[in-house]
Amino acid sequence: MYTGIVLGTEQVCSMTEQQGYRTIWLSNQHGFMDDVFIGASVAVDGTCLTVTQIQPSPSQIAFDISDQTLSLTSLKDLNIGDQVNIERSFKMGMENGGHNLYGHIEGTVQVIALSYLGETLHLELAVPTEKMKYLFHKGFIGLHGCSLTINQIDPTRSSIAVDLIPETLRLTNFKTLQLGAKLNYEIDQHTRVLVDTLEAIHQRQNK
Repeated sequence: MYTGIVLGTEQVCSMTEQQGYRTIWLSNQHGFMDDVFIGASVAVDGTCLTVTQIQPSPSQIAFDISDQTLSLTSLKDLNIGDQVNIERSFKMGMENGGHNLYGHIEGTVQVIALSYLGETLHLELAVPTEKMKYLFHKGFIGLHGCSLTINQIDPTRSSIAVDLIPETLRLTNFKTLQLGAKLNYEIDQHTRVLVDTLEAIHQRQNK
């Protein structure tokens, strides 16, 4: 499990295509993954990935990404040199400063507008229509692994808006976002359970 508090970014060093999956090697320049082990879980742009290889010098960490995961996420569009957001899995006793995330990505949302309000970045995102029922004003959403608050909802456009403070921009790859970019998103699972349960009850009552 993760909290949506990204530690920082690391760089894609190399990639190789395999049968049914892709292996990516990430730098460990900032030491976020100094104590990882084979089988450990790390969120990469919000996607829960498993450490499959460790290279001590230079320090690089490998992850295998299945074709299914590639098809759902923005990881399929990564290029060598790209920066990705990194979060280590939650440990008991740690502070949870965000909200519970699992790294199970729904798909991607697209940046349809971005503007700076002072040093804060305002993002408008197009969301698949069928997923809008899980998103609420002042609710949570995971975007590229970051726990963010939804500040606007527009059901007619099937869109939401979030605002990124300077510290979030400093630590993440959001600082290089461009119009049309696609971001991995994760719905708050507690909200999903509530909405789906209420829908199921309503359907049974109306039979």
